[in-house]
Amino acid sequence: MMTIENITYDENGLVPAIVQDEQTGAVLMLAYMNKEALEKTIETKETWFFSRSRQELWHKGATSGNRQLVKRLSLDCDQDAILVEVEPLGSACHTGEKTCFFETVYEEKAATREIIYEVIESIQNRRENPIEGSYTSYLFQEGIDKVLKKVGEESSEVIIGAKNEDKEELTSELSDLVYHSLVLMEIAGVSVTDVKKELVKRSK
Repeated sequence: MMTIENITYDENGLVPAIVQDEQTGAVLMLAYMNKEALEKTIETKETWFFSRSRQELWHKGATSGNRQLVKRLSLDCDQDAILVEVEPLGSACHTGEKTCFFETVYEEKAATREIIYEVIESIQNRRENPIEGSYTSYLFQEGIDKVLKKVGEESSEVIIGAKNEDKEELTSELSDLVYHSLVLMEIAGVSVTDVKKELVKRSK
């Protein structure tokens, strides 16, 4: 179990803190903490840092409202860096971007780890802001019975794709099933977090 006494601070009494979205795994920002900032973070369960330029403590989101609710703190193997897993209540970057690491300088292939959350965000947007001609908006307009019918149809097509031993077909049909399941979850008020919690319970 991590304790404050385990941490190795640098010559300025600081330790780097890597802030990560606990749900998506996205790295949101890199900042620094001194002992007081870490104590306040643990006490308030929100992120506090030490500004090297202003030489003072600062509470993330105090002025912008983009607070970060702390879910977990972990030390690295050398005990000189902290991983802070949070639930972000808004953008992490002062530019308005979700993460400070939005400038890609090299990419072998597009990242896929956040795609489920991007699809969910798009689904929620179509529910709140219907667009003419949008299939997702159409599903919400038709209601839960239509969505349930589509989930049933896509489940059958997944079975057919699997029986055909066609990986490409099966992948396509599974993607359709996941999409329609996410629409159903939005209508029913079930979140990915709810599903993850249930899976965690089952794994134990």
